[in-house]
Amino acid sequence: MDGRLKERLDEWVGTYHCWSFVAGDPVQFPHRYTRREDIEISGLLTALLSFGNRKMILRKAGELDALMGHEPLGYVLSLRWRDDFAEGDGSSFYRMLSRSDFHGYFRRLYGVYASGRTLEDALMAYPGIPMQRLCSFMEVSARSPQKKLNMFLRWMVRRGSEVDFGIWRRMSPADLLIPLDTHVCRMAFRLGLTDSRSFSLSNARKITAALAELYPGDPCLGDFALFGYGVEHPERQNFIDM
Repeated sequence: MDGRLKERLDEWVGTYHCWSFVAGDPVQFPHRYTRREDIEISGLLTALLSFGNRKMILRKAGELDALMGHEPLGYVLSLRWRDDFAEGDGSSFYRMLSRSDFHGYFRRLYGVYASGRTLEDALMAYPGIPMQRLCSFMEVSARSPQKKLNMFLRWMVRRGSEVDFGIWRRMSPADLLIPLDTHVCRMAFRLGLTDSRSFSLSNARKITAALAELYPGDPCLGDFALFGYGVEHPERQNFIDM
């Protein structure tokens, strides 16, 4: 790996892997809480909303947070979600996510917390790496890159971070996959971390493996460099020599 590339990525990590990153990112919502269960619930639901226009994401995540009365665990256990998000209600809550979709999310979460477990406890019942465990719980395919779920896992598993929480200690940051979005994919291709522009699981694995060479045991630290710089400088080409 080119030493100049490592230096540049380290510089970008230093710029974006810090508390100031939180204010403009959806991760601000779970950061409103200190109780583990509230962080898990807010984190998962916020991550599921995290696609499309950033202003709209933050607006909708704020709406959901207010709907839960700023008390995610209490809301889940109260069952009020059954009225707010009726089963079979196909109307949109956010873009293609329907209220019925959220009924399903809340139903799964209720099953966890009503039994006295945490979400991490529930995921440990499934085999595989963190992404595979969470996909099994959510009943979605583990053969797609699952950007939103991998972002949530980064929040929960990475340690020693001002941005990520690191409250799940039975999963390893070394087993995380990069949350593959437009900015990460574009930057990784331009920097030669991958030879593919595809939004595929194989490309997410390829980029993660390249970052693991630079950040052993914590490849998703590189997510801050690729995403943060990609958002702020979408058109810049001369990354290394500037």
